[in-house]
Amino acid sequence: MIRTYKYGEVAPEDIFARTEMPANVENIVSEIIDTVRRDGDEALRQYNLEFDRSREPLEVTPEEIDEAYRSVDPELIEILEEAAANIREFHSRQKRNSFILNEKPGIVMGQKVVPIERAGLYVPGGTAAYPSTVLMNCIPAHIAGVSEIIITTPATDGKISPVLLAAAKIGGANRIFRVGGAQAVAALAYGTETIPAVDKIVGPGNAFVAEAKKQVYGIVSIDMIAGPSEILIVADGTCVPEVVAADMLSQAEHDRFATAVLVTDSPELAEAVPQELEKQLKVLPREEIARASIDHNGKIILTEDIETAIDIANEIAPEHFELCVDNPFDYLDRIRNAGSVFLGKNCPEALGDYFAGPNHTLPTGGTARFNSPLSVDDFTKKMQYSYYTEDALAKIADKVARFAAEEGLDAHGRSVLVRKNRKER
Repeated sequence: MIRTYKYGEVAPEDIFARTEMPANVENIVSEIIDTVRRDGDEALRQYNLEFDRSREPLEVTPEEIDEAYRSVDPELIEILEEAAANIREFHSRQKRNSFILNEKPGIVMGQKVVPIERAGLYVPGGTAAYPSTVLMNCIPAHIAGVSEIIITTPATDGKISPVLLAAAKIGGANRIFRVGGAQAVAALAYGTETIPAVDKIVGPGNAFVAEAKKQVYGIVSIDMIAGPSEILIVADGTCVPEVVAADMLSQAEHDRFATAVLVTDSPELAEAVPQELEKQLKVLPREEIARASIDHNGKIILTEDIETAIDIANEIAPEHFELCVDNPFDYLDRIRNAGSVFLGKNCPEALGDYFAGPNHTLPTGGTARFNSPLSVDDFTKKMQYSYYTEDALAKIADKVARFAAEEGLDAHGRSVLVRKNRKER
């Protein structure tokens, strides 16, 4: 049963559960990565057989993708297309422009925004297919101008959800491979005979996928190391307990390590929500998972006012932050640390997961203090450049040499002065 605390009875760092990595994951993942580096496709085929009971070819053919698209209910295709349009509209505003500065005579400086060439998108499989993850990862990469978008996903018994493949077609993926787990991350990082090495790996996964991304970072870039899903709901006394409980369970059903927290200034709401949770848990298909999450990690925090509730949110930096009050924009400037903020009583977190447009790949575990949602920026890099004429360099040569001498790097200064001296001869 969920526990209720008064403000101050639980430390901010203990409000959200922080799960530890299962024993020996680091060593297991390291061995998998080494095996894939050594044996390439053959290792992937062996892991597919061992973990997913799949003997299917590693790559999904374009014909298979088209067939899957045609097999999906047209009504669902329309929903996917509309969600994709919303995601595309939002993320298209994130594109950054290159710039050039040439106000000073003889000097040109600038920055080029360049897309990465190849992105690897990991899409979880297992107990559920996530076409939403496909759209949320593919579309920003496509907008950024990535040349090749590659998806890897587990294929239990060799099968991939047709809806997932349809989403990949809608999102603009170029190639799809039947590979999951740490071995997929290794393949994307180092390349095999069939799967090309990428420049960046993005997408959520289990503990083994997270550890693999951690271990290959530096060989490739990654988006983030994501942990269990989180939601923090700040709600006042005008909120309906049934609605608040439904929103908490929307995260609790992800997995038993997910965390759902209500922070409220209403004792009546704090008392009513546990009853609603119990009522709704009994009808959830994923009751066992959601109940474990609520029982072990769920919390209700009773505060003096909404301002204090927002202060708590800023301290713990939740992945999802629902502000369920009548006048949410009055408080927006107070919110500093959150992955994605859902304003008002009619904006459940599920809108962000599927349809609204902002990305659902978000920082977890308090990392929203310094990290951001997945965006077009994740698929670009910035190159800077400078140009000086002979006269422009000569004017500042002595200053650069003096600066270099202060750091004891005389050769740096000499590289500037030698040009000035040649000009003056």
